[in-house]
Amino acid sequence: MVELSIDERLKLIHEVGEEIIGEEELIELLKSGKTPIAYDGFEPSGKIHIAQGLLRAINVNKLTKAGIKFRFWVADWFGMLNNKMGGDLERIRIVGEYFIEVWKACGMNLENVEFIWTSEFIKEHPEYWTTVLKLSMNATVQRVLRCGQIMGREESTSNPSSQILYPLMQAADIHHLEADIAQLGMDQRKVNMLARDVFPKLGFVPPIVISHHMLMGLTEPKVAGVTGVDAAIAKKMSKSNPNSAIFMTDSENIIQKKFKKAYCPEGQVEDNPVLEYFKFIVFEKYNKILVERPEKFGGNLEFNSYEELEQTFVDKKVHPLDIKNTCAKYINELLNPVRKHFEENEDAKKLLEQVNSFQVTK
Repeated sequence: MVELSIDERLKLIHEVGEEIIGEEELIELLKSGKTPIAYDGFEPSGKIHIAQGLLRAINVNKLTKAGIKFRFWVADWFGMLNNKMGGDLERIRIVGEYFIEVWKACGMNLENVEFIWTSEFIKEHPEYWTTVLKLSMNATVQRVLRCGQIMGREESTSNPSSQILYPLMQAADIHHLEADIAQLGMDQRKVNMLARDVFPKLGFVPPIVISHHMLMGLTEPKVAGVTGVDAAIAKKMSKSNPNSAIFMTDSENIIQKKFKKAYCPEGQVEDNPVLEYFKFIVFEKYNKILVERPEKFGGNLEFNSYEELEQTFVDKKVHPLDIKNTCAKYINELLNPVRKHFEENEDAKKLLEQVNSFQVTK
């Protein structure tokens, strides 16, 4: 039973949603007394980083607190279509189980979260393919190809034909999971908008789209000539560049080394990944933080909010190295329970060993 008011629930949702399409529909949904169903899908694709782990857990916990039930689509067939783990479905399944173990260990509240495996669901619901065919009849090839970024691919004549099938299937997922809300990252916006546009033609209720922020990678962003959502996609944390990503089982030593190399220009807020991690992760978990530094550099500093830290950084009263070291310390603390789980739980330990042994594809 949700005890929060409509305004309180909306506030939590806005904390997650960098963009909300269909907000009036959302308000009516919250007023209806129905339990909203949100869809999120993930490809099991190698080791999980903090954008998929810590940040996803924070967002899910806010939305379930707001009275929303999550249906996580464990997209094993999609991973195969996208050639993850070399297209080996058995390995993809193992990686999916590993993802779920990570979320359990990092504090995702699973009381209102359901995991549904693509391969199992579609075999039990052959009518799914009828929906895919109907969607294909109502969407142009050009429109579907523009959704290629959801696979992490740019438009190219050399891309596999699965680039057409994949977005149509993802739109079908939203309908067959009976989702009121499509709750994915901004990089999935194009396919969610495809669903909103095409669903009415099929007599389906279009989904409300709540797109969450995509956490930047640690390295300097290369976004010359790119703007908007495309720029955000270019800057996001990527497994294909291990130096840009903090993985959920990285050791303390590795975390410190990655943060020392992190892009953090003095006094600059825009495109500063270290400040992003403070804003979207650290201050979501801690009410205050301590920046430790020698007395000769001014001594320790305590911050009670992200805004306070940001202003001090803009004023150049705290050095980039100090906040990089501090961010590394708090991220490491948050990953301690995950590392411990994968060290002490035999099943989880075996999963991680298997994932580490796989040849990870981009």
